[in-house]
Amino acid sequence: MSSTISTYVFDAYGTLFDVHSAVARHAARIGPAAAEFSELWRARQVEYSWTSSLMGHKTDFWALTQLALDYSMQRFGIVDDTLRADLLSAYLELEAFPEVPQMLRSLKACGAQAVILSNGTSEMVNSAVRSAGLSGLIDRVMSVDEVGIFKPHASVYDLVPRRLAVSAHQISFQSCNPWDAAGAAHYGFRVVWVNRKGLPAEYPFAGERREVASLEGLADLWRGAHV
Repeated sequence: MSSTISTYVFDAYGTLFDVHSAVARHAARIGPAAAEFSELWRARQVEYSWTSSLMGHKTDFWALTQLALDYSMQRFGIVDDTLRADLLSAYLELEAFPEVPQMLRSLKACGAQAVILSNGTSEMVNSAVRSAGLSGLIDRVMSVDEVGIFKPHASVYDLVPRRLAVSAHQISFQSCNPWDAAGAAHYGFRVVWVNRKGLPAEYPFAGERREVASLEGLADLWRGAHV
């Protein structure tokens, strides 16, 4: 089995794109609790993906994003249809983290392909890619919609080797989400956990993961193992 890395697969939300940039854009309209509001929106969005998967409820991430926003607005006593629409629009145009464009260019220079594997719908992720100016740097966007269940189910990770005809060990998978990194490691990818918040490690049973604080210098992390 080849140990050469040919493909870098990225989670989208929180890894390439700052999920809190949507609320930050409208923070003045939400008030001093805007950061807390954003954290709740994100937490419920992810929680709803897990519960939907476990219950066998078929839905998509855009629907869950809206449900999570509605819950958050109710929790904070916000009744503002215009703000709701603006927040959802902003979520389709999330900002990329500062190091992302150069990191992707470095991967291109190594001859590797860059792929996104996301819980988000293809429309959601492609919108974020375009608005962040990354269209020429991402080779392919893959969505869980193809399998009808959310990460960290193994069938989601299995999409990549099946669609791209590469072995799991030739893939470096990057995610900021500990549960996602764990799922990818358990599946058999080489995994980089992007620990942007300096959190304690979790899921020791899932498999080996490398830990970094950002995506800067990713192309050098597996030095000597590129195509």
